[in-house]
Amino acid sequence: MLQKYTGVVLHSLKYSDKQNIVHIYTEQEGRMSFLVPVQRSRKSTVRLVLFQPLSIVEFEADVRPKSGLHPIKEAKAWYLFQSLPYDPYKSAIALFIAEFLYRALKEESENRALFGYLVNSIQWLDACDGSFANFHLVFLMRLSRFLGLFPNVEGYTDGAFFDLLNACFVPSQPYHGMFVRPQEAAAIRNLIRMNYDTMHLFSMNRMERNRCLDIINQYYRLHLPDFPELKSLPVLQELF
Repeated sequence: MLQKYTGVVLHSLKYSDKQNIVHIYTEQEGRMSFLVPVQRSRKSTVRLVLFQPLSIVEFEADVRPKSGLHPIKEAKAWYLFQSLPYDPYKSAIALFIAEFLYRALKEESENRALFGYLVNSIQWLDACDGSFANFHLVFLMRLSRFLGLFPNVEGYTDGAFFDLLNACFVPSQPYHGMFVRPQEAAAIRNLIRMNYDTMHLFSMNRMERNRCLDIINQYYRLHLPDFPELKSLPVLQELF
């Protein structure tokens, strides 16, 4: 049955000489997988170029209840990028976030609040003129709310440790080895307080930014089953 969707592209890979598999987080049904034909002519109703990482597309697919792969029949851009594909720094962030979401988002059910967060974040990054070096850090911290992983900040005091395993700040060093020492814990608390409009007020050098990204990545790997090492992580750390 033909159904209409709006979605954020997470990942694509070659399936055959004629088709690619594209994983999309849809507004209507969460994460889904689709078959996209490899474009053979200019008259094609589905162009593969539409399905780049973090592209927002609207499309019509032939949804088959007993199949995990649904052929896309028509597609067009829901949002036209102004800068994201053309700015090397923004593109690197987009590749990293798309890979992260591809590994982290497993739910196959409607979550319009999460979908709205993804769309608003992508549009903000695309439209901003500068001061976005901390974007990926703030994005990941705020994403944790939608995944039920947001840290408990109520126990924070100066000199507190951040317990990665129990997702909270504690006054003394935990007995297990999964924790962040006070100076870095303070940086994590600052990240939790940031949003896209205020993040430029919190200055971080390259080493501090990369360390925060390592901590956030470790945190997600502790709390999400089978979360792998990300191939795009070293590229992003090299740029920022």
